[in-house]
Amino acid sequence: MLQEYHNILVPVDGSKEAELALQKAVAVAKRNNAHLDILDVLATQQFEVSYSSFIDGDVIYKMSEDVKKYLDRLANDIKEKSDFNDVTIHIRFGNPKTIISRDFPQEHKNDLIMIGATGLNAVERVLVGSVASYVNRNAITDVLVVKTRLNNKEAQEK
Repeated sequence: MLQEYHNILVPVDGSKEAELALQKAVAVAKRNNAHLDILDVLATQQFEVSYSSFIDGDVIYKMSEDVKKYLDRLANDIKEKSDFNDVTIHIRFGNPKTIISRDFPQEHKNDLIMIGATGLNAVERVLVGSVASYVNRNAITDVLVVKTRLNNKEAQEK
């Protein structure tokens, strides 16, 4: 018996790996008639300049606006190129590891997380481990770590 998924979460960060995971998630969502949540988490620790100061609020606002435009573009591309409309975009602030693995799936009832094997932040990966590894170990739901391109069958369905 095949597992059916109804609410799929795909975290993105602008990396090729995340967008690859998104492409595969669209194919899985179409096959399962599932809803797709696209999430970008702006790590609040990246906004800290020193122990006592933070980046100006205007800079954070501009960053969140840029992320919104990026997510809108992804969602529109999916709707136009894949003929799939059950997509919602989300932006969160905080620790990507805990938001992706626990907080967001609990709030949105996601039953699958599809995540790229690596993301943009190589320094964090070296120092504290990758977000994908953490999510894979700690998620409250099934996790699929995407490492490969779409296969021919998935590309045809897209």
